[in-house]
Amino acid sequence: MQVEFVARADGAKASGAWAVLAFEGATLSTEAAALDQAAGGALSRALSAVAFTGAKGKTLDVIAPAGLDASRVLVIGVGDAKSLDAARAETLAAEAFNALKTSGAEVLTLDFADGSAELAARAALGVRLGSYRFDRYRTTEKPEKKPTLKTVRIVADDVAAAQAAFAPLSALADGVTFTRDLVSEPANILYPVEFAKRVKALESLGLVVEILGEDEMAKLGMGSLLGVGLGSARDSQLVVIRWNGAADPGAQPIAFVGKGVCFDTGGISLKPADGMEDMKWDMGGAGAVSGLMLTLAARKAKANVVGILGLVENMPDGAAQRPGDIVTSMSGQTIEVINTDAEGRLVLADALWYCQDRFKPKFMVDLATLTGAIIIALGNDYAGLFSNNDELAENLLAASKASGDLLWRLPLPAGYEKQIESMAADVKNVGGRPGGSITAALFIQKFVNGLPWAHLDIASTAWKKPSAIATIPDGATGYGVRLLDRLVADFYEG
Repeated sequence: MQVEFVARADGAKASGAWAVLAFEGATLSTEAAALDQAAGGALSRALSAVAFTGAKGKTLDVIAPAGLDASRVLVIGVGDAKSLDAARAETLAAEAFNALKTSGAEVLTLDFADGSAELAARAALGVRLGSYRFDRYRTTEKPEKKPTLKTVRIVADDVAAAQAAFAPLSALADGVTFTRDLVSEPANILYPVEFAKRVKALESLGLVVEILGEDEMAKLGMGSLLGVGLGSARDSQLVVIRWNGAADPGAQPIAFVGKGVCFDTGGISLKPADGMEDMKWDMGGAGAVSGLMLTLAARKAKANVVGILGLVENMPDGAAQRPGDIVTSMSGQTIEVINTDAEGRLVLADALWYCQDRFKPKFMVDLATLTGAIIIALGNDYAGLFSNNDELAENLLAASKASGDLLWRLPLPAGYEKQIESMAADVKNVGGRPGGSITAALFIQKFVNGLPWAHLDIASTAWKKPSAIATIPDGATGYGVRLLDRLVADFYEG
């Protein structure tokens, strides 16, 4: 989707589709009023005929207004003009795109000339996010179901300022798109080696990417991570991504670690067949870290950042890990594997230990589609936040509010650790159904070596089917990229 900014124009001569704004009391925006005048009052008459008041969420589609070259004009109710903030601008732009994407028009002109450059830029971001489609494998889709819009022109009062404001947002949109693509791919296409290969290609942006294979991980003692992939024909991978954007290249970095289970059958503790196809997105945490690192590099973030991806497949083969097996993690701690479907925490145990041991970061944040219990606790709009550090947790919550990637902090009560005590090893990987997300986080905490750390359980937010959010089409959401980019920008750059 091509998005561009244009100055105020002669609307009577503009072809394609238009989307304009109306505020409370059916007050038209400046551009909408100019279109109405060119159309001899056709828009005003249409609004009056249906008692359109400009209320928030209401729209009116006027087909082929006389006096205009435009094929149609979509009037969008904003409500109170003061309610048109950056988040609302994104939503309105995405809703306008979705309303007209199969209209037959190839160009949509979207009116944000009465707003600031920031609002116009956020509208462009809304279009980029809302127009996402993962359609590379659709070969017989009917033409009428395919979007016809190819270009969205956003009318801005100050085109240069809007373009400048959009530059970092365009990088963000690229990162979210990259994550959505990764998470959407089927597991026969995106397995650990292929995932690593796609991340390696990001070196063209200035990132440094290292890939550790199974032999290298075995030498490091990563028995916890490697145990998960024993039943797969696909080799496991550990990917290290580095961005050095701080003024001091040697300054202490910050770190993000992603669970990347490219497909999760549950292993020997096999999942039910219903819904198992969705387990291709069990690498959503690694997908988010990848998209974040792309974004930081593309916008030249002034920070030193490390991203770690633990990439595996969890399959039920004759060589697969069994319930009751005991593995030794890189930390030296032994783990009794009670349930092979609690594999993500086994991956994170070694990835986090490796991260803190090698890079000594200020803090680590891990992202993982870890537990179904988090969906029961928080529904489908909030991810769970667990942390051993109040400052890091508060910064994440502030970034959550600013970005729209919602978080809710949950406790880490030491008393619950009794649930993961093992009679045969240092710890066991599950603690039963009560507080399942909490005991999973407590397990992970044992492998951070006291470093400031936060765990984001994103099983509730990485995938929406269906989605009720205009900027998030059905499927992969890209959750986490906006959140962590905002975290870095607001608290750790400079």
